Amino acid sequence: MTRFPLFHAFSCSLLALASQALGWQTSGESVPAVPQEFRAAWISTVHNIDWPSRSGLSGAAQRAELLNILNTCAQLKLNAVFLQVRPNADALYRSSLEPWSQWLSGPGVNPGYDPLAFAIQEAHRRGIELHAWFNPFRAKANVKHAVGRNHISLTRPDLMKRNGSVLLMTPSASASRDHALKVIMDVVRRYDIDGVHLDDYFYPYPTPGRAWSPASFGDGKSPSQRRGYIDGFVQDMYKSVKSSKPWVRVGVSPFGIWRPGVPGGIEAGVDAYEHLACDARKWLSRGWVDYLAPQLYWRCSPAKQSFPALMQWWAAQNSRRPVWPGIATARIMSSEDPGRPASEIAAQVNYSRSLARTAPGQCFWSIKSIMRNAGGIQKYLNRLYPSMAVPPAMPWCGTGTPGQPKNFYVADNGSTVTLSWQPSGNPSRKWAVQARYGSQPVGYAHPSAGQPDPRNPAQILPGGCRICRRQGRQRLWSPGPGSSRQKVEKLFPSCLYKKKNRTPRFLFFEQLQNNPCPNTHAFPWRGHEQKAFYCSFLIGGAGNNQPGPGNRAIHTTTAQDD
Repeated sequence: MTRFPLFHAFSCSLLALASQALGWQTSGESVPAVPQEFRAAWISTVHNIDWPSRSGLSGAAQRAELLNILNTCAQLKLNAVFLQVRPNADALYRSSLEPWSQWLSGPGVNPGYDPLAFAIQEAHRRGIELHAWFNPFRAKANVKHAVGRNHISLTRPDLMKRNGSVLLMTPSASASRDHALKVIMDVVRRYDIDGVHLDDYFYPYPTPGRAWSPASFGDGKSPSQRRGYIDGFVQDMYKSVKSSKPWVRVGVSPFGIWRPGVPGGIEAGVDAYEHLACDARKWLSRGWVDYLAPQLYWRCSPAKQSFPALMQWWAAQNSRRPVWPGIATARIMSSEDPGRPASEIAAQVNYSRSLARTAPGQCFWSIKSIMRNAGGIQKYLNRLYPSMAVPPAMPWCGTGTPGQPKNFYVADNGSTVTLSWQPSGNPSRKWAVQARYGSQPVGYAHPSAGQPDPRNPAQILPGGCRICRRQGRQRLWSPGPGSSRQKVEKLFPSCLYKKKNRTPRFLFFEQLQNNPCPNTHAFPWRGHEQKAFYCSFLIGGAGNNQPGPGNRAIHTTTAQDD
């Protein structure tokens, strides 16, 4: 296999002449922009809502369920998940601070593996960010639940307050806030997470059927004092995370209505500002969060809880930090909203996009409704997300840029094109390959989300091949570590090679864990029509060896075969 240089930062004229003589040369055409959009789903573990399906499953069964979820996310071109890792002052990861969660293998029972480490590894293999989701002050979702021996309800009963059937750590106690922050930072420091996520539970929701007053939760504090405690906790958490790993993004998903009557005409039985001590507007406006995901779980109409009115109001609170709405796929044809169609979800996604300045995004509650394809929601998501996207840039999270790759070259034997390079400088976290085949743009890299199912074209080409449903099989050789070569078998639609100028358009991104981008990738390619490759290197997300995501600056390399 003969190798031809494509691009080299320090290329000499001799190499350039040799490249041209062999048919490959640097292209001057513009490089397609890599699309940016945040597309997330919550994976809830409390009460086994989403995962695992029940407590007591074997470790192998738990992992299989999670892989199925992540594969579905990858197929639908979602690029982030919020995994609930601390639902009840417990842990879905190895922890010396809190016991194993009852929702895994039972209260305090070791499942035999580290679920968070496994989830991070498998999510990153599929180009999906993993944000660790914490409930900071809930000790037990129900006081009757059993817990592990070192659970805080047993070691510090003085911090506990009961509200109905729920047991909470008193937020007004500095020991409660310190413990919650210590737990979060333990995960930030030890795990390669992409974000820290908090939900809407701070002070407790009012008990249904009972009139609320400040005395309903007996800590002797006023609503304004409680807001001060929660404000301080959120601010301290944000500063602590950024001091440790600036690239880890911090987000909160508060109750979707800040206060009843705001904006005008909005009604709510819950006053998040007064009852929950949640002043999310302040956190957004002061930059104590990198994004906000208000839970806008209502329809576009009626006006009393209008999705468009609320979305517009939240988006106006800070022009620099994005607002990515929480959208309730769980309410499609549900007991909460029996007639809600999946088309309502599509309308809300498109409306949120219309308000986004530079950073569109959506968050779906929850993955279970997507997995069971409620109301045909997967069809709508395939239409909404026809191509892959990377999460939007957040320049305030750092300024690092990827190093310029060296010795970029191509090997083309007529049926397989191999792109190769040597990493340099700051390591890249993500890479993307786009290409032009004839006059049509196409992007692809090898599918890394497990072994593709030959019966499902959507696993090969996102959305399936628009030209035909036939499958082709190619065997290709891809250099492995060092000088070895690894034989890899991948499936691609045969029509990809046979229909000139009718190639489907798509992108593929890969996110790597704890190491720089690899330096060799092979793609099946037939014919001798003009083609060009665009390689984009992004510093993104997280990584123990990363200087930070910066603006996720894209470095591109372009070549074409005439």
